[in-house]
Amino acid sequence: MKNSEVAKVFQDIADLLELKGENAFKIRAYQKAARAIEHYPRELEAMINEGEDLHSISGVGEAIAKKTTELMTTGRLGYYENLKAEFPQGITNLLAIPGIGPKTASKLSNELGISSVDELERAINDGRVAQLFGLGEKTADNILHQIQALRRKDQRIPIGEALPVVEEIIAALHTIPGVKNLTPAGSLRRFQETVGDIDLMGTADAPKEAIDAFVALPQVRQVLAQGSTKASVIVSGGLQVDLRMVEHDSFGSLLQYFTGNKQHNISLREKWRKQELKLSEYGITVVATGKLEKYATEEEFYHRLGMQYIPPEIREAQGEIEKAERGAIPKLVELSDIKGDLHTHTEWSDGHDSIEELALAAQAMGYEYIAITEHSVGRAIAHGLDVDRLREQVAETKALNARLSGIRLLTGIEVDIRADGSLDLPHEILSELDMVTAAVHSAMNQSEEKMTRRVIKALENPDVDMIAHPTCRLIGEREPVSMDLEAVFQAAAKYNKIMEISAMPDRLDLKDIHAFRARELGVKLAIGTDAHSIAHLGLMRFGIGVARRAWCEPQHILNTLPLAKLLDSLNRSR
Repeated sequence: MKNSEVAKVFQDIADLLELKGENAFKIRAYQKAARAIEHYPRELEAMINEGEDLHSISGVGEAIAKKTTELMTTGRLGYYENLKAEFPQGITNLLAIPGIGPKTASKLSNELGISSVDELERAINDGRVAQLFGLGEKTADNILHQIQALRRKDQRIPIGEALPVVEEIIAALHTIPGVKNLTPAGSLRRFQETVGDIDLMGTADAPKEAIDAFVALPQVRQVLAQGSTKASVIVSGGLQVDLRMVEHDSFGSLLQYFTGNKQHNISLREKWRKQELKLSEYGITVVATGKLEKYATEEEFYHRLGMQYIPPEIREAQGEIEKAERGAIPKLVELSDIKGDLHTHTEWSDGHDSIEELALAAQAMGYEYIAITEHSVGRAIAHGLDVDRLREQVAETKALNARLSGIRLLTGIEVDIRADGSLDLPHEILSELDMVTAAVHSAMNQSEEKMTRRVIKALENPDVDMIAHPTCRLIGEREPVSMDLEAVFQAAAKYNKIMEISAMPDRLDLKDIHAFRARELGVKLAIGTDAHSIAHLGLMRFGIGVARRAWCEPQHILNTLPLAKLLDSLNRSR
């Protein structure tokens, strides 16, 4: 049983306990455990088989650890089965729909016998939901809208495809006089690797004019809803984009409300409700007086609550609220911290540009250095380099270094890790390079034991500096290889080696939770674009998004170092 399946059971338990009206502390314990298990980088099944203590997982207490073991070893959980038996079948399906809380779910189940999303949709379309006391047509329409959105979210697309579309829309809307502050919210702003619907926020002197211009954009294929301050459309590629416009002085409140994930927002609202403050998309209302306080920026919003500003990428209910109250949110790495790119390809292998063209482009970006890391000979399909061709390229690279100023080219290679863990090129040539990156490109169906040993053997090799795109995944196309990442990270830490966060949008490998764990274990990380063209150098921002979600600070990312310190660090690793 996978971690995600265990997490769903505990989230279902939390939902059912909320339906029962159990105390909030108990409900939050299961919610916290569900989040912790879902984001834990190791598979719990392996931990249990090896006799490890599940208490090492933050958020998993003794009672939940016992339930987890029962669930993993027997395939069922008695407590969960008994709890489900108290409710109509399928009621948790209704709670998964945004906007449907315990009371509404109970009403739909008890009075209409609804137990699935499909049944609910039919009941809305034939008018039965609107006729229920306390609901009405407007609520029924809102629920239908959420069902449709939920189905589209099941067809999530990579952030690398979604972000350019949104930026194109933002650029078009910025041409309208009086439009300001256009910013994506939700999962896109949190930089999740895939996104469903896009929430776009902004302000305007004349909101209706901005909305009218939005629905008339050439990218729009269908208008789902349109009002004076908000609209929903389907754009090219089937992506839903919702635009909301508010007054300039309320933008901070709006953006804060729609950025965090569901549990982050619930936790924040509950915390301040106890202090007689109501948080909403419109601002902060002092309950005692009814006074609404508006905030133009998120920084002002958080300051009013006595909290440190929380970066969007970590608004995931993983302890950030408590840290913000203590002023303990670290300064996360930013794109401006990056001093160079450590994973690039040129026309020498399967890239499109010359070494000099890539170097000059990197220099124009303000980089101090760039590593040239072609494929090795084992990647024949990529025109990989053998020893002789690599020596020729090294000579050309050194000649360019003598001629160019303001940018240093690092000699390197992306050497294949063979099925037995040996490298595709000999020590004699690898030892002459500034940087050796090793990667798996073949025999990806090996068992977890073999793959783990294969990668660790490469880490043990004194010639290797970094492991590139460690799990070999392609988002939505190829599953990650089977590998004990905990063992690999421990080996990387032991041998002082680097694990890459690939900024290539279809990889983002290491993913956020794995980068988080590697950082915890003291593993050095680097962000590389795997650039195969000059345009790919601009993908660095996607790797930055992953690193920020992993709570990485500049000192955790090797290529934030200036050239001299980078070279010193690489030399110490060998």
